[in-house]
Amino acid sequence: MTSNAESGRASGNGYVGASGPTRSLWLHLLKLSTTASAAGVLLLAVVASFLQGLDSALSSSSGGLLVMLFFGISLLVGHFVGRSNPSGAIGMFVATYFIKVVGFAVVLFAVGAPQWLQGGWFVAGAVTAVALWQASELYGFSKARLQIYNDPENKETSNA
Repeated sequence: MTSNAESGRASGNGYVGASGPTRSLWLHLLKLSTTASAAGVLLLAVVASFLQGLDSALSSSSGGLLVMLFFGISLLVGHFVGRSNPSGAIGMFVATYFIKVVGFAVVLFAVGAPQWLQGGWFVAGAVTAVALWQASELYGFSKARLQIYNDPENKETSNA
C-alpha cells in the first residue's frame, strides 16, 4: 500500500513486527552506563597520566570507579527486586541509597585518603563518571520499550 500524502520512500508489503517490552532493562542500563563511564574515565586517566603522572591517573580512575560502583549497586537492586516485586523497587532504591551513602562515608572516613590520591583528579574522575553515567541512562531509558497495558487475552476481547 502506498500513500501520496508525503514524498519519500513508498511503503511496501513487508512484515512489520511488534515490539514487546524491553527485557532486563536494569541490566541493559548497567551495561550501557558502565561502558560509557569506563570509556570516559579511561580517557581522563590517559590525559592525567600524560599531564601529571601515574598518581593522577590512579586518582581519576578511583573517583570514576567509586561513582560507577555507587550507581551500579542501584541498578542491580532494581534488576533483582524489580523482577519479583516491581511496585516495591522504588522503595528499595530509596533504602539502598541511604545504605550506600552511609556505607561509603564510613569506609572513606575509616580508610582515609591514601598518600598517592590527588583530590583534583579524583573529583574530575567522579564528575566525568557521573555525567556520562547519567547521560547514558537517559539515553537507555529513552530507547526502552515499557509495556504499560496488558496484552489482549484473545481475539474477541481485542475486537470489542
